[in-house]
Parts: sequence; structure tokens; C-alpha cells
Amino acid sequence: MAERSFAREVQQLRLGAGAEFRGEGILAITKALLENGVGYVAGYQGAPISHLMDVLADASDILSELGVHFESSANEATAAATLATSMMYPIRGAVTFKSTAGTNVASDALSNLSSSGVVGGAMIILGEDYGEGSSIMQERSHAFAMKSQIWLLDPRPNLPSIVRMVEHGFALSEASSTPVMLEVRIRACHVHGSFVTKDNRPPPFTLTQARDTPVRDTGRIVLPPASYAHERDKIARRWPAAVDYIQQHGLNEFFDGELTDVGIILQGGMYNGVMRALMRMGLADIWGNTRVPLYVLNVTYPLVDPEIVRFCTGKRAVLVVEEGQPDFIEQSLSKTLREAELPVRLLGKRVLPMAGEYTVGVLEDGVRGFFATVGMAVDLTPRANAAAILDEEPVRALASVVPARPPGFCTGCPERPIFSAMKLVEKELGQHHVASDIGCHLFSILPPFNVGATTMGYGLGPASASALNGGAGKRTIAFLGDGGFWHNGLNSSIGNAVYNKSDNVTVIVDNHYSAATGGQDLLSSRATTRRRSTNNSIARAVKGVGAGWVRQIDRTYDVARMRATLRDALTSVARGPKIIVASSECMLNRQRREKPQLAAAAKAGKRVVRPRFGVDQDVCTGDHACMRLSGCPSLSLKHTGEKLRDDPVAVVDNSCVGCGHCGEVANAAILCPSFYRADIVENPGWMDRVLGYIRGAVIGALQRRRAARHWMPA
Repeated sequence: MAERSFAREVQQLRLGAGAEFRGEGILAITKALLENGVGYVAGYQGAPISHLMDVLADASDILSELGVHFESSANEATAAATLATSMMYPIRGAVTFKSTAGTNVASDALSNLSSSGVVGGAMIILGEDYGEGSSIMQERSHAFAMKSQIWLLDPRPNLPSIVRMVEHGFALSEASSTPVMLEVRIRACHVHGSFVTKDNRPPPFTLTQARDTPVRDTGRIVLPPASYAHERDKIARRWPAAVDYIQQHGLNEFFDGELTDVGIILQGGMYNGVMRALMRMGLADIWGNTRVPLYVLNVTYPLVDPEIVRFCTGKRAVLVVEEGQPDFIEQSLSKTLREAELPVRLLGKRVLPMAGEYTVGVLEDGVRGFFATVGMAVDLTPRANAAAILDEEPVRALASVVPARPPGFCTGCPERPIFSAMKLVEKELGQHHVASDIGCHLFSILPPFNVGATTMGYGLGPASASALNGGAGKRTIAFLGDGGFWHNGLNSSIGNAVYNKSDNVTVIVDNHYSAATGGQDLLSSRATTRRRSTNNSIARAVKGVGAGWVRQIDRTYDVARMRATLRDALTSVARGPKIIVASSECMLNRQRREKPQLAAAAKAGKRVVRPRFGVDQDVCTGDHACMRLSGCPSLSLKHTGEKLRDDPVAVVDNSCVGCGHCGEVANAAILCPSFYRADIVENPGWMDRVLGYIRGAVIGALQRRRAARHWMPA
């Protein structure tokens, strides 16, 4: 089960020549792959590219009809390694994952691939996760492309340009025997538009042919002396071939403008933002006409020196728009212009920020600064006074009451009770060093739990605590999600802990999905699928690599049991790694599955029961300890209106999904009996009505009796 289904949208992938395709960038990339005879596709989900994996999974039947092999890989290294097929056979292959985290994981395979070179076109589709919407460390793919000499495409964020770069990316790869990276930013992945389609093409050389007629070429194996020849081949043949192809097919674009003595050189992915900034200054219109000449780098590596010289000749100043740092492109341009002895002034990071996302506002400031610095007298549209808007009383009043919204667990998340149990154990045994991992459970570092000291990479939580193993004193606690476990944690963390006889505690959070990347299935997912093997036990895998102390908890909402198991792991006299597998289904995915089913059943007149929890405000003491141990978004505060009670009491709002965590944690912590459960029954039967009548009568009688005891004459 993925974050969303593209079953309806993928039918557009069947469109033939001359039809109009309408949709978003991810779908356009998929269609372009099929139009260009791709033979196999592999990948690993991750923002902002997760939807591409989901689209490919939903399009499995269409891929099969064309003879295209698709698989969801165990991790990015696994995906990148499949490109070895294009290294030996004239088959086009594509892989996809997020960057730069995914590129780092895949670096071994990609380095070998780029050294050997390819016969068939090889494309790495990278979700460039940079900027304000990013969830990872802020780095760029450009450095990796330069390191391994993999050509980097950065298309303008519109569907025709993206589709064109997929087509030419494969051809460029084959013309230069070099893999290419197609870099798509968040906005490019989800930009909507249209393009004219071509017929889908089955791969001209199939995987079956490759299996039946195997090829062996030791010159492509990265071993001395072949590896030295690979490096020379990159410089002597592959690089010039790539530059020739880029020039001959016009992959980079020139846009003329009337202000001929200045210009802007920009990454293709920055085009929409730059054009919007120019429009706000009156230097461009909505149709793409610009007064400032532009040189758009749809290929940001390698740069084409003759094109750079041609664009800059006759100009007195050029602005470089290069998002992120270091300023690789600006440095290369400076060298090219210096060697060409052109008297052009080059400005980039001097008027634009060295780091951070280049939003339209940032770009507008940079362009205005560029004109001011070079003394260019241009009639610009006055800037909108954003500061004045922010200073208006209604805006300031809103800013003073709207709280910060850091990321947190969803309502009903089964991971929340794990950390509630940890806080209870912490009260007994004191604080421990907690090594966190990538995934939803990383939200535990924030209030109200405030646990977690480090996070080093997907599946590396226990490994990051390994230096603290051994000796007397407290054991460390490490967390690992089921996604990270199958990504590389089984070997890098659990196998490492067993091999080194670690005495630390590891909690494997199993929510049945790769939840943080959109809810994709895993080896241990409980669903049964037609194309993949699921229902593989994490506990059995852990025991298979030699772990002895293993505990399985199949309902994380049982806070008392979670607390007892954690306490046992931290105090056990047994030596060796202590591993707790805490399993409950991701509530978000569960609700996505169950809500439509319950709604359909209720509409059909069937009996439907939905649990809800609440707080008896007459019993609640208002100390709010339940919130400090829960943090559920549905658990809030309200004033009772009673004159003798100034403090607000706890209240469960309508977002409650009935997981029961609030009541469980109250009982485990012996907080108070104010929580209650109520079952909401739709389409009740006759027995429900009879029981409801009896219960109402009994409760009413007890209430009247209580009121009579407390009655006093006026």
C-alpha cells in the first residue's frame, strides 16, 4: 500500500503518437521512459521521488506488456547495481532514488559504473531534496557528478523539457558511453502540464536476449590495469563525445533579450523562479519573453566552453544563478572566461546567498543587486513592500498566537506509546544515551518525549551507538525502523552488534510499511501481494544472524508491557544485544484502508462500530501529566467554565481514532481514572437499542440519586 494510488492516472501511459498527455512531472518521466525503449527500471523510494516508484508499481501491467522489468529495490545501492546490465549489453536502464542520501548509499555501484562506462543508455533519476521542503542534510548532487564524471541533467521545470531530457539523456549516455543523472527538484516532480506523446517502444534488445547470449569483457571490470584505461578513456573520448552531443542537439538553451550587454546563466531547474522574478521587475512577461538574455543550462555537468564564450562575448556583466554551495558552476565559468580572455564581469554568490533555497523573493533581490552592482540603469517595477505587509496589525496579531508546528507523530501513531513507555522507564532507571534513526520514530527527539541524541543514517541507529558498547554502567538504547532494518540495518546494525557482542538495547519499530516514504510494502509487511514476498518476520531474521535475547511485542499500545520489556532489557543479566521488535500497523495507512470500508458499510446499512475515547471533566484534575506522556494531537485542553476551576482540563477532540493510547498511558502511569471509552454505533440493531435503553435508564437513575444526595435548600 503506497501513500496514494495512481491506478487511474497510469492509463495515460498507453497514449500513442500525437496524443496529448496531461499530468504531473513524475508521470511524464514514466511515460518518457516507455517512449524511449527502457528495458528495466529499479529504485528505492524517498522524497521527492517516492511517487515515481508508486507510479511504476501501479503501471506494472503496462511495463510487462512492453517487456520492461521493474523492481522495488532493497536500497539505493541495490538499485544502482542493476545498471551493470547496461554496462555489458545494449539495453537502456533507469534507476531512481532521492539525493543526496540515496546517492551516498549507491556510491560504490555508481563509481564502478562510471569507471567502466556503459553500452546501453543508463540513467539515474535523482529526486534533488534541497531547500525549505527538504527532510535531509543540505547537499547537492553536483559534487558526486563531478567526482565520478557522470553527466548531470537539470531540465527546465515543464513537462516538454523534462520529457526531452529523458530522450536525450539516454542518447547522450550511449553517445559518450557514460551514465547520466537526471536531477528533478521537488517542484519539477509535481509540476503539472502537458506534452505531445509518442508511441511506447519495447526495448530493441531484450533482457531475455542478454540472458541467452551472455557477453564477457574483462576490459570493463574495474581492476588494474583496466581501471587506469577507464580514467584515460573518460578524458580522451567520453568527455569530448558528450560535449559534441550537447552542442549538436542544443540541449542547453539560449533566450535573446534587448539588454544585450548583460545576461544570466542559470541552472535549468531555476528557470521558472528566475522568470517569475524577472516578471515581478518588469523584465519578462507571462509568455516567457525576457528583456535579459538567458543561457539555460539543462546540462550542468559537463559545461560547454564554446557555448559559454559565445553567450558572454560582447557583454559587460553576467549573473550566475546556481542554487546551493559550493559554487561549482561559477568557479568553472570564471576559469573558462579567464582562459578566453573575455573582459566580462561575473557575479553570482556575491549578490545571491551562498546557501539556501533560491525562492522568487531571493532571486528578485539577487537580480536587483546585480543591476545595482554593475551600474546598469534599468527601469524596474518597484518592489512590493513585503515588510509593510508583515508589520500590519492583523498579521502581527496572528503571528503572536499561531504556535510553531514542528513535525510530530500522527494521531493514533503506534510509535507514540513506545516512547511513553520509555519516559516511564526513565523515571525508574534514569536517563540513557538514545541513538535515533531515520524514520517517523525520529520525531521522539521533540517534545513531549525529548529522547534521542544522534541520527547518522537510514538503518544505522544501533551502529551509531556501538562505540558506547562495553564496560560497566548503563546500556545505551538504539532505535531502528522496519524500513531502515531491511534497507541495511540487518547487516550494518544488528549483524554488527552480534559480531561485536554488543550489550546495548535495540528497539526495532515495526509499523508494517516503509511509512516515512509513503507507506510502501516491505519484506515484513502483513499484506499479501501478487508480485512480491511479504510476511517475513523481523524477529526470525534477527535470530538468524545470531541474536539470542529477542522479544516480540505485537501491540505497542500496551504501554505497561512495553515498559516492562524495556526495563527487562536494560536490567537483564544476560550478555549480548537485547532486541525488542515492537509491532503495530501505521495508523495513517490503517485509516486510509479502513475509512472507505467503514463508510461503504455504513452507507449500505450495515452495523458499524467506531471506538472513541474521552475525558470526564468532573474527574480530571487538570495536572496534564497525560499530555506529557502522550503528546497525541487529539488530546487538548479546554476551560470548564466553572468559577472555582481556573486551570483547563484535558479533552479529546474529534480527530481521535480510538487507538486507546491515552487511556493506556494513564493506567500504566497510574495517573487518573478520567479517561473513558465510548463506542459509536451506526445502523444499530435491535439488541443495540435495547442495551442502549437499559444503560440509559440505569445511568439516569444513578445520576438522579447522586443529585438528590447533594441537593441543598436555597
